[in-house]
Amino acid sequence: MKNPWLEIPLADYEAHMNLPEIAQAEFLGDVFRDMLKRHSPHSVAILGCAGGNGFEHLSAGAITRVVGVDINPEYIEEARRRFKDPLPGLELFAGNIETDKLPFEPVDLVFAGLVLEYVDVGASLQKIGSMLNPGGVLGTVLQLPHGSAAAVTPSPFSSIQTLSPFIHLVPPGRLKDLAGELDLLEIESRTMELRSGKRFQVQAFRLGGE
Repeated sequence: MKNPWLEIPLADYEAHMNLPEIAQAEFLGDVFRDMLKRHSPHSVAILGCAGGNGFEHLSAGAITRVVGVDINPEYIEEARRRFKDPLPGLELFAGNIETDKLPFEPVDLVFAGLVLEYVDVGASLQKIGSMLNPGGVLGTVLQLPHGSAAAVTPSPFSSIQTLSPFIHLVPPGRLKDLAGELDLLEIESRTMELRSGKRFQVQAFRLGGE
């Protein structure tokens, strides 16, 4: 079965994520910006970057390399169009973080916001570990279960609902255990709740520990 992320128009995804009752685009941007402040990386990779989610926070400062990865090549081309001028040297790759070898040099910070719900976590963590410099940080955002809300929030953008059979929520404790097996040691974990009532776990892992 074809991956639904290859079929969802970018305009639908972005409009869905920006709906006031969902507000997950702003939330992910805020979390990413906070990780930049906390860890002061010189190089970053954003997994599931879509049309450039988070790139707006990278136009200034000490960051010398920016990498974006998404499974949908149309998303990648739109990210290139939007950010090739404000981010000279931007490295963009269309590929599956679970199965594909992505040919970029390791970075100081990898950010995976609401990505691990759609892949095999163990296999993907092995790939992500090779993307990090020694002492580098993996930042993640996981969606937590909600008793009365669907995992994929209903919205006017029906294409988004094709994700419903494919989303598998990842317990934060399981992520911590799997990461630890790969020498990615948890250095941060906090729960955040949006106005919608949906809750998310923000975690950070350092390759090699503190």
